[in-house]
Amino acid sequence: MEGFQFVDIILLAMVAGFLVLRLRSTLGRRTGHEQGQDNYQRGDNVVDLSPHADTDSDAVSVRDIDPAYIGTPFEEGLTQITLSDPNFSVEDFLGGAGKAFEMIVLAYAEHDTDTLKPLLSDEVYSNFAAAVQDRENRDEQMETELVVIKPAKLEEVSVDDRTATIAVRFETEQVNIIKDAEGQVVDGDPEHIESVTDIWTFERNLANADPNWLLVATRSVD
Repeated sequence: MEGFQFVDIILLAMVAGFLVLRLRSTLGRRTGHEQGQDNYQRGDNVVDLSPHADTDSDAVSVRDIDPAYIGTPFEEGLTQITLSDPNFSVEDFLGGAGKAFEMIVLAYAEHDTDTLKPLLSDEVYSNFAAAVQDRENRDEQMETELVVIKPAKLEEVSVDDRTATIAVRFETEQVNIIKDAEGQVVDGDPEHIESVTDIWTFERNLANADPNWLLVATRSVD
């Protein structure tokens, strides 16, 4: 099936009105490509993956990591990220990633490359756009319904040479179909709800004052 099986891999909604905050991070879905770029493009279609800056001048300079992650494999990475960015919040990050996930998934299905472009790295965008163009050449339309979206979860957190990497797990229930020019279903089943798990990986240079993250890789989990 094309769509969320358009390749068994892919990097943060449906409602664009609240998705206009800063994020030059770029996101991909199962495109079969896993590399991104080091910069974000700013534009209207951005999703905030960063926490809101603390405006209280008396606030402490370093935020403690969420106690839920203490003693887990995520602790070291989150601690290093928080030391570099005291405003970093896992909750805010995952919230932004979830909004972006919905936005990317639906924009891809709707052939909305204008929405996709500022949210995807050059390589990921190129492959999304190629898949969209392939459908258009066949005069086909994709329809996607996100029936259930579970809260995004951390999959992996690490910091290497000032580059922070966070992989996020998205578990969803979806309906994906492809229709031909006559509106006949040529792929998928409108009555079948598919369980889909995707891993999107985001990176950020902690030496950079810019708090935004870049989606650098995506993959699906069978």
